[in-house]
Amino acid sequence: MKIRRILATAVAAAVTTPVVLLSAAPAFADTKPSAPSQTQEQQPTIEELQKKVAEAQKAYDAAVVAYDGAEKALAAVDAADSKLKLAVTDAEKAVATADTAVSAANEKLSKAEADLKALPVDATPEQKAAAEQAVETAKTGLTTATADRKAAGEKLTKARSDIEAARDAASAEAERLRIAKEAALKLLDAAKKALADAVPPHPDCKDVSDQLTISMTGPKKVVAGGSAEFKLRVTNDSKQKLDAAYVTTGLLAEKDSLLDHAKLEWGPLNSEWADLDAEHGFIDLDAMKPGEKVDLLVRLTVDAKAPKSEAMFVAEPGYDNKDGSCGYIAEGAFVGFDVAAKAKDEEKPSTGSTGGSTSGGNTGTTQQGGTSTTSVTSTGQLAKTGANDVMPQFALAGAAAVALGAGAMFVVRRRKAGADA
Repeated sequence: MKIRRILATAVAAAVTTPVVLLSAAPAFADTKPSAPSQTQEQQPTIEELQKKVAEAQKAYDAAVVAYDGAEKALAAVDAADSKLKLAVTDAEKAVATADTAVSAANEKLSKAEADLKALPVDATPEQKAAAEQAVETAKTGLTTATADRKAAGEKLTKARSDIEAARDAASAEAERLRIAKEAALKLLDAAKKALADAVPPHPDCKDVSDQLTISMTGPKKVVAGGSAEFKLRVTNDSKQKLDAAYVTTGLLAEKDSLLDHAKLEWGPLNSEWADLDAEHGFIDLDAMKPGEKVDLLVRLTVDAKAPKSEAMFVAEPGYDNKDGSCGYIAEGAFVGFDVAAKAKDEEKPSTGSTGGSTSGGNTGTTQQGGTSTTSVTSTGQLAKTGANDVMPQFALAGAAAVALGAGAMFVVRRRKAGADA
């Protein structure tokens, strides 16, 4: 299971980097063992690289959780129910109340002083004393109100300073963890790349294009916001049982952003659809009897925001047997198509439409046709996207071959488009 996941990563690298694989083609062709060098002996094993990927993934996942927590903490500082926010709100209310009290005290003092001045010349000593006392009381009230206002202002200043400091600290922590998350992602990508680069071709695998074939039909165009289907047929033309057959798939696009708007699924029309990774899909076919055919239906859905782009869906079968033997075909099947931008007056294409098609295996097998929509083996069992105990050790080489053909098709189409312009 673990090594199969490693190979899935290798398949992704093969499908998405045909130029790199092309330059490495001689390494696939040369299956003779070479004398181990000191450098080769010091290279980490697949298990060690797999462990590093697992550790890097764990570190990245932790970094993501930490960053998300920091973002939430930053947002919580200014939340309406946060203690710091409530403290600012309460302090602002206290300042407003103190301002009102100061204004009232000023008015009271002004009135008391006016009343004192308005006393008649013949006012009694008692009346004069009472007026003077009222002025003194008003002055005391103003002094108290002013002191309260000052205290309220200081509390507001502190509350605002506290929330500002908390906001700055939370923001700095979020930024630190964002940088840490990006660094963890780079380490994870590097670990995955090292693992993918280290997976060697299996020397015992052989090209069995005359024994295992695949054919495919599919659309010529998919309109953004719609879907289309690819029909695949894998045939065991050999006279032996294959313990674990499989199909690797990949979606290539002129514009990488298309993959962010694409979804792949496989399955029969009258049952649930199973998700298929757009870049490095893997479908486990289980055992295949001699002469057995397996039909697969892959559905591509692109959302309304998908960019206009040339694209290609590729598929390539292989197998691994319990005795250690394994096989692949030199050329898989692929269908090139265009993704058209969604138009208001343009109808969605029918999901049953088919366009260009190719078949692999070099046996002259006719391409799959008809209107069958069943994705079952001859025993009526669905193929599986999961993996059993027998691993496809040569999936990388097969996917590389498909990717090279796919890349060449893109070059030809672009050159032709340039010549016609």
